[in-house]
Amino acid sequence: MAYDQHGRAIDYLRISVTDRCNLRCLYCMPEEGVAWKPRKAMLTLEEICRLVRIASGEGFSRIRLTGGEPLVRLGIADLVRDIVRVAGIESVAMTTNGILLPKMAKTLKDAGLKRVNISLDTLDPAQFAHVTRWGDINDVFAGIEAALAVGFDPVKINTVVVRSLNQDLLSFARLSLDRPLHVRFIEYMPVGDSCGGEGLGWSESDTIPNEEIIGIINERARAAGLGDLVPCNSTTRGPDGWGPARYYHFDGAQGSVGFISALSRHFCSECNRLRLTAEGQLRPCLFSDDEYDMRHALRSHDDDAVRDMLRLALSAKPEEHHHKVGTKRLMSQIGG
Repeated sequence: MAYDQHGRAIDYLRISVTDRCNLRCLYCMPEEGVAWKPRKAMLTLEEICRLVRIASGEGFSRIRLTGGEPLVRLGIADLVRDIVRVAGIESVAMTTNGILLPKMAKTLKDAGLKRVNISLDTLDPAQFAHVTRWGDINDVFAGIEAALAVGFDPVKINTVVVRSLNQDLLSFARLSLDRPLHVRFIEYMPVGDSCGGEGLGWSESDTIPNEEIIGIINERARAAGLGDLVPCNSTTRGPDGWGPARYYHFDGAQGSVGFISALSRHFCSECNRLRLTAEGQLRPCLFSDDEYDMRHALRSHDDDAVRDMLRLALSAKPEEHHHKVGTKRLMSQIGG
């Protein structure tokens, strides 16, 4: 097991495989997109797999592939298959917008992918088209169905809650009732270089603390005759996970409802991850702009240089994010 300087066990590596995406979500990137990095600036699939092999030897056992949108990266299923075969890797997961899952879910499952998180911030078709700038929500619904059909377990729905969007939070929570879907509400986080601005920008007034979200859901659930959400326990536990969500459920529900409180109730003391951008920069913390050049280490063809870079990033991992507002990179460039 790898440990950082604060004694936290770090066994989880989130790897962005591309900075490209087939949507343009308001909080993630501008409408015109971002300037794509040249191919030579991106890590190759072989370099990613080599890093995973070395990281596994250092105690990393859990890998999540992200983007951008990871399913637009050519060869993504082959990468999953290669990572799954690495000794010491216990599980490979992916975060996706779900649009390409109907075509790719079975191939990914056969390659060894076990878990998927599907990003979905509204259940209203018109609002979805607005938030994503051109997406069709039916494509995401089809992706969710495909994920369930091939047996991904768990299937989680990631929902960033933004006050000005006035999302139907109870309808999201209801998705957990009849099928094994695990809905997670995520506080809107100040990531990006335009925090406090218009459109793309984060503002404090748009962040709803999770305790308030729970209250809103319970009030509406009681009015609908569902009763309150109750915390999951050893008998009615949420999905096995690698992260900081607190899980609840409705009585008799097949799935669960989770809450990720990155700001109002931060979980820095339990953080177990490093992040790698698609161009090979290792980030100890989502909210920090500190990066360590893993691409250079990989291209030195010296495994010890790669190990040294991993250890350097671990030693630089901050104790907490100190409520930092804004980052130089957008979320799509960091890896969602």
